[in-house]
Amino acid sequence: MDFIQDITKSLQELLSSYIDLDYSLWLYRLLTPLIVTFLLPLVFVALIYISFLVLFIYKLHREVILRAVRTDRRFWEFGRKLVAAIWDAHGRIYHGYEVIGMENIPDNGPALIVYYHGAIPVDMYYLNSRVVLQKDRLIYSIGDRFLFKLPGWGTISEAFHISPGTVQSCVNILNEGNLLAISPGGVYEAQFGDNYYELLWRNRVGFAKVALDAKVPIIPCFTQNLREGFRQLGIFRNLFLKLYNAVRIPVYPIYGGFPVKFRTYLGKPVTYDYNITPEELQVKVAQALEDLINKHQRVPGSIFHALLDRFPPFRSKKYV
Repeated sequence: MDFIQDITKSLQELLSSYIDLDYSLWLYRLLTPLIVTFLLPLVFVALIYISFLVLFIYKLHREVILRAVRTDRRFWEFGRKLVAAIWDAHGRIYHGYEVIGMENIPDNGPALIVYYHGAIPVDMYYLNSRVVLQKDRLIYSIGDRFLFKLPGWGTISEAFHISPGTVQSCVNILNEGNLLAISPGGVYEAQFGDNYYELLWRNRVGFAKVALDAKVPIIPCFTQNLREGFRQLGIFRNLFLKLYNAVRIPVYPIYGGFPVKFRTYLGKPVTYDYNITPEELQVKVAQALEDLINKHQRVPGSIFHALLDRFPPFRSKKYV
C-alpha cells in the first residue's frame, strides 16, 4: 500500500509541475455551458437523422421486413432482413451504392463469388444486404480467424454464416446449394493493396480447389472506388509488413470513411470445367477480375475524382 501511495503522490507532483490544476478546473467550468450548448443540438440533429434513417428503411423495404416477421421459417430471418435493410439504406445514402450485374447471381443453386478485398470490405456488407433483400438469398462468407476474437462477432457470424473456412467446409456449403464469397487475397490484400488495385493473391489456389470439387461457377466481383473509401496511411509499409508476417493480424493503420461513389460489378460466371487444374482456374479467374478492374476503375484511384463520381455531370463515362 505504501508503494502505491508513493507512486500516486509522485504522479500528482509530476502533473502539478506541468499543469495548473486550479486553472484547468476553472477553464472546464467556464467552457461547460458552451460545450453543452453545442453538443445538445448535435444530439437532437443525430436523433432526427436516425429517425429519418429508420423511416427510410421502412419505406424502402417494408414488404420484405413485414414478410419476415409474419413467417416462422428460420430463427435469424427477421434479424438478417432488418440488418440488411439498415446496411442497404446506408450504402444508398452515403455511397450512392449500386450493383451492376445482379443477374449473374443465380436465383437458386450454388455459386462461388470471388472478390477484390478492400482495406475494409464494406462493399461486401452492402452486396450481401442487397442480395438478401432483392433475391431473398444469403451469401455465406469466409472471414479471417482474428475476427472471431472480436466481441460481438460471434452473433454476427452466426446470423450471417461467416466462418474461417477450410476447403472441405466451403465445398459442403456449396453442395448444400448456397452462395459463398471468398477473397483469395484476404487480410494481406486488405492491408497492403493500394489505389493501383493489383491482386495480391500470393499463389493461393484454395478457392479454385473449392470450385472444382463442388463443380460450381465462379462469379468475379469488384467494387469501383473501394480503395478511395478507406486507405492505409502509406508510410512505414515495410515495417508493418514485417509486423504483419509476425502476428498475422491487421496492424497497418487505416483512415478514411469518405463518401465516395461505390459501384459493385459482378462479372459473367467462369463456368466449371473438369479439364482444368486449380492453378489454371486461378489464372483464369484472376484475369476475369483484372478485366473488371481495368474496365471500371480509374488507376491510380483518386479520392477527389471518386467523390465527383457521386454527381452524374462529373462522372467519367469511361469507367461506367
